[in-house]
Amino acid sequence: MRSPVSADSVVVLYKGGRLPSWHGLSAEEQDAFSREHVELMLSVAREHGMMSLEGFKLFAQAGDWARFWAIEFPTFEGAEAWIAAEMEPPYGRYGYYEYYLSRRIRREGLDSWVVNPPESARPAATDPSVIPVLDADTSSVVVIAFARWLPGADEVAPEERGDAEHVELMKAVGRKHGLMRLDAYQSIAPQSDWHRAWIAEFPTLDGAEAWIEAELRPPHSRYSMKTYHLARKWAPGYFAGWVP
Repeated sequence: MRSPVSADSVVVLYKGGRLPSWHGLSAEEQDAFSREHVELMLSVAREHGMMSLEGFKLFAQAGDWARFWAIEFPTFEGAEAWIAAEMEPPYGRYGYYEYYLSRRIRREGLDSWVVNPPESARPAATDPSVIPVLDADTSSVVVIAFARWLPGADEVAPEERGDAEHVELMKAVGRKHGLMRLDAYQSIAPQSDWHRAWIAEFPTLDGAEAWIEAELRPPHSRYSMKTYHLARKWAPGYFAGWVP
């Protein structure tokens, strides 16, 4: 049986935010540090053949992080170089960084769930080294979920867990509310409270709410741990232009 996890790339999942010290800098310092940082990150993207870059802005900041990123490279070297460059001073002194190396769950098993795929983000016409005013894309709502099976769930029969019924319920919610995308990633080093991260996108908040409510419906929810965050895509046109 083919593994659901793709070994064709490495994805950096990144929970990030700015530390309060950033706001103590002058506007001139912020601008200079940001420009230097962007040039460095663009050079890493070109050197290591970055495959995709997506950012999401949370509706409400979660502790120290307010953005979630999925950055995909063909090799571990690219992922490592990206993380090292992100944290490099002077810009790196003012950020909150929480990184997870992961593998993508193969798309062929998830694409059939999508009924309303969005148009691909069009890269901005300007050079990505020229930083525009960045803002969230309000045309959709994104559900970011972190999940894992609870200990002992593997000893329960799929029929008792309601696996098949759960899948059909989630597909029904997707059809009703126009699911736009569904991506999943498996952490290479499982965390205590999550092993997989999911991104589900809907055209409306109603769809996002219905998705979360369905996910939490028993009996399936009795055997798993899940945390949810609502978000918007962060300047998708601009960051699409970062991909070589």
